[in-house]
Parts: sequence; structure tokens; C-alpha cells
Amino acid sequence: MTEAGGRLRVFLVDDHRLFLSGVRAELGERFDVVGEATDVESAVAGIRSTRPDVVLVDVHMPGGGGQAVIERVSPVLPEARFLALSVSDAAEDVIAVIRAGARGYVTKTISPADLAAAIVRVQGGDAVFSPRLAGFVLDAFARDPAPVDDSELDQLTPREREVLRYIARGYAYKQVATRLHISIKTVETHVSAVLHKLQLSSRYELTRWATDRRLV
Repeated sequence: MTEAGGRLRVFLVDDHRLFLSGVRAELGERFDVVGEATDVESAVAGIRSTRPDVVLVDVHMPGGGGQAVIERVSPVLPEARFLALSVSDAAEDVIAVIRAGARGYVTKTISPADLAAAIVRVQGGDAVFSPRLAGFVLDAFARDPAPVDDSELDQLTPREREVLRYIARGYAYKQVATRLHISIKTVETHVSAVLHKLQLSSRYELTRWATDRRLV
């Protein structure tokens, strides 16, 4: 992961080598492109070994595509951010990778400057979508939200709920600490308490729990 003041580390996943070369050339001056892969298995191995800040991942590839990459990497590398980059603007593709854990979805018509900006925003905790794609996600979650169990939320203190929402939005512990004017160690303590009370085992599960209940 990036150290303070360093350039963001980006990993590229796409089964079209020519496209990979073009993206690497466009992003190389601004980011550290730490690796690339053309299939799911090599992507999972490469991301785990290089520990990038942001993964640009294609949606359709042999062996399960971007959704499979995200689902296999997120539990073991929860700090990584995933940005889907695809030729497809189909609602089902957008919704599938967002449910898997991607923080954004842009199409390959995006300009290099806008792609670079999207990478920075995703790493910072924002959700980023190409025009009109955000509507697919909002509609999907509006139609099928998971019910909020008040008894589960009642277990949490007000501060724990604040921390929960920041973590679910993708903020790093240091960012949460800065925003809430508490120490990183205190953030870690709150996260541990939330995981214990909700019977969850990882930050990834916590994020999915909160997102499914539309708490973010």
C-alpha cells in the first residue's frame, strides 16, 4: 500500500493486452502501475502479492471476470479499492460488480484524465460512476434493500455507528481518526467491537452488511 506522500499503486486487470498497454502508458506518469493480469487466477495472485491501492478490473474475462476477482481478493485485502473498467454499460454488469465490492464503474470511453481522477477518488473513499450508471445502482438498492434490524443497531454505541458508516464508505482507519478527532488505536477498538457485536469476521463483511442495509 502507498506510504504517506507516495504515489498511488495501481494494478490492471484486463484480458486485452493491447488495451492494457495503452492504459499502462496513460497512467504510468501519475501512478505506480505495480502489475497487470489477463485472467482471474493471475489477477488474484498478483494483487495479493503487490498489495495495490486501486485495482482497475474488467468485468468480462475468462474464469469469472471482475466479480470473481473482487470476491476472492476483498476478504484477504480489504484495504484495496476496486474500480470496474468495461466496455459494457449493462445494468446487470454494473450491479453485479458493485454488490461484489467495487467502489465504482466506468466505461472504456472515459478519457485518460477522467480515469486518473476516478482512481484518486475511489482510493479516497468516493463512489465513482460514468454518467447514468449510478442510476442502475440506486434503482437496484431501492428495489431490494435488506431490512434494517433495529435490535442489531441498538447494540452499537453512537460512536460505533459513526465509525461503522465511515468504514463502510471505504475510509481508512487514519482518515476515520482524523474526521472523528480520535486516535487510530481507538478506531481499531471501535471496529473490533462492532465486528464482535454484529458477529462479523472482517472489514469486508462489515461493509457488505452496512451497504445491504443502506446505512451508508
